Amino acid sequence: MRKLISQGSPFETKIGYSRAVVDGDWVFVAGTTGFDYATMDISDDPCEQARQCFHNIAWALNQAGASLDDVVRVHYIVPDPADFEATWPALKEALGDVRPAATMFSAGLADPRMKIEIEVTARLPHG
Repeated sequence: MRKLISQGSPFETKIGYSRAVVDGDWVFVAGTTGFDYATMDISDDPCEQARQCFHNIAWALNQAGASLDDVVRVHYIVPDPADFEATWPALKEALGDVRPAATMFSAGLADPRMKIEIEVTARLPHG
């Protein structure tokens, strides 16, 4: 079973991707930024951006039948590694009890306002 999940971000249409893809028991959530996709607003604060990333990710996981509790792998991408520590409170709020395997990368992002992008892999709950 393969299911495509879209959130309505203009980036999905312009670039040609899905917010998430469900394939069997797995949910792959694309790199997700801190934009509020309803308003296309984004905070200047890295921690608030990370919170919005997880809000967007939680929405996609919910559409797939999963939640943040089902995340097994997370990738953090930050253009400026000096901003990463500022995001830690939001990261701990979202995944502190789940403690998935995690990696942080430093790389440029598509929009200079973006301070973090988060990608997750989750496994659908059984039962």
